[in-house]
Amino acid sequence: MIGINDLVDVVQTFLVITAELVLLFIGISFVVGLIQEYVPEEKIKRALTSRYPVLGTAMGAVFGALTPFCSCSTIPVLVGLLKAKVPFGASMAFLFASPLLNPIIIFLALAFVGPFPTLVYGVIAFIIAVLSGLTLERRGYLRFVKAVGTEKSSDEGTAAAGCCSCACGTAGVAPPTHSTRMRSAFGFAFTLFRQVLPYLVLGAAIGAFIYGFVPEDLIVSLAGPENPLAIPVAAIIGIPMYIRAETIIPISAVLAAKGMGVGAVMALIIGGAGASIPEVTLLASIFERRLVAAFVATVLGVAILTGIVLQAFQLGGVIA
Repeated sequence: MIGINDLVDVVQTFLVITAELVLLFIGISFVVGLIQEYVPEEKIKRALTSRYPVLGTAMGAVFGALTPFCSCSTIPVLVGLLKAKVPFGASMAFLFASPLLNPIIIFLALAFVGPFPTLVYGVIAFIIAVLSGLTLERRGYLRFVKAVGTEKSSDEGTAAAGCCSCACGTAGVAPPTHSTRMRSAFGFAFTLFRQVLPYLVLGAAIGAFIYGFVPEDLIVSLAGPENPLAIPVAAIIGIPMYIRAETIIPISAVLAAKGMGVGAVMALIIGGAGASIPEVTLLASIFERRLVAAFVATVLGVAILTGIVLQAFQLGGVIA
């Protein structure tokens, strides 16, 4: 039976998740807006563009791995890359690699399974991020991206035009002031935040409900070592759980102590960290359903493949 304390805990969790996401989203969006104002689009594009598509896409994955963002903070950065006309494959490789190779996940894997399995996971995630980016670009999935973060007032449009003229070296146009660039960056952050706010609140509510009312014992019973489908089940369960960074280590320790295999635990973590409900709902605000489905399927693939490999290592005595 659900008690009043449980409801209070869920409401508190919802408020905390929402506040964290709002602050992170606006903050990251503002930073992205500033980068767009001070760094010419051509420089960003050149950094992630190569005459060789594989190399450019790999650079997008490297950029994602080096950015310590949680899954939801990755979205405004992605929008900035797409606005800068960075190749779609490199942008998607960034989207896949940023949460999957997040430093928190890497450090957790190091502490939980050791350096060799962590290296295996990193290689798997990186290769799949690059291959997925290349595949989605070649299959024309760019057409499934909605127009977001592009609404501008006349003042912001003037500022953007001034910035572009300055970057291109056009004479006779005064460069925008710092205050103008700050206003333009804030306008970008506010516009993007306004578009995704309903999705953000919905995702936080679902995540808080599941976090508060789905018992860990149920997860273990569904994804325990006696279940031959434990790893794919754990990966699927991980997505709606919304495992935040500060809860990932204690939850992993509890599940492992209750007998869940290392492969299933890692699949659960990767599924939750790579494609949480808030991130998927935010992606739904900028992607059409077919591209959202491709993203979720890729994360599930990484989670399941990594879980199977690590479970094989555990059964073979390579890891404890």
